[in-house]
Amino acid sequence: MSQIATKTYDAVPAKKVAFLGLGVMGYPMAGHLARAGHHVTVYNRSAAKAAAWAAECAGNATAPTPREAAAGADIVFACVGNDADLRSVMLGKDGAFAGMKPGAIFVDHTTASAEIARELYAEAQKLGLHFVDAPVSGGQAGAQNGMLTVMCGGDAAAFDAVKPAAMAFSRAFTLLGASGAGQLAKMVNQICIAGLVQGLSEAIAFGQQAGLDMHQVLDVIGKGAAQSWQLDNRGKTMADDKFEFGFAVDWMRKDLGLVLDEAKRNGARLPVTALVDQFYADVQKMGGGRWDTSSLIRRLR
Repeated sequence: MSQIATKTYDAVPAKKVAFLGLGVMGYPMAGHLARAGHHVTVYNRSAAKAAAWAAECAGNATAPTPREAAAGADIVFACVGNDADLRSVMLGKDGAFAGMKPGAIFVDHTTASAEIARELYAEAQKLGLHFVDAPVSGGQAGAQNGMLTVMCGGDAAAFDAVKPAAMAFSRAFTLLGASGAGQLAKMVNQICIAGLVQGLSEAIAFGQQAGLDMHQVLDVIGKGAAQSWQLDNRGKTMADDKFEFGFAVDWMRKDLGLVLDEAKRNGARLPVTALVDQFYADVQKMGGGRWDTSSLIRRLR
């Protein structure tokens, strides 16, 4: 079954683009670019995954290195794992920067540190390139449906040039400030999610312990001040002890590590976030590293 859902795309001029990293997010994001009419060349560490994508998105191409994928591209998109992965696909003799033409734009959808965003922005400037940090929210379903929320940092001109193409996989694509602002906004997003999921976990566990029908209770409180995306989309599955819905605990711990490191630098106080990070560590010890983030409730049962 395809990982790329049907979507109606706005008519925009076709671009030559590259996409680096075909994980659970990158595979459908690249697919939406191809289906929107752009000419896409993909690179993935596993060549078999790239070949499968090319078979699904006929008329597009694969490349054996990031440099070759990026050659001649107007825009190079990437969605990889972390700061180290990002450096590996961007820098060095086989990195994307070595293959990009002057004036081309690199758009990084990895959830990474604000420091790496600023570092790579500066490196791009030296080479006559542009760099936009653009982490996403919306999870696997958002990527498959082409409905991601994208938080961007960088120069307005580069952002404006990229946005029409990026709307192929986005429902919102917003510039929030200078280089690094996108990564910082994603950290704000993860702080919010951590607190919300813990509160929802405690509420559901409390209600079940009290003998309430939590499906009915969630329907009721979801119409009031307790309503949230987490309640609407994860409340009942949490009540049913189901945790197979995308964004994994291992990934959340990586993201919260970035948050807590940044807080040490800027002096922000994050007592709840630090506590929830440790609760997620407990879930990992329970064997739940690949459960989705709503599995926090497992600690309370």
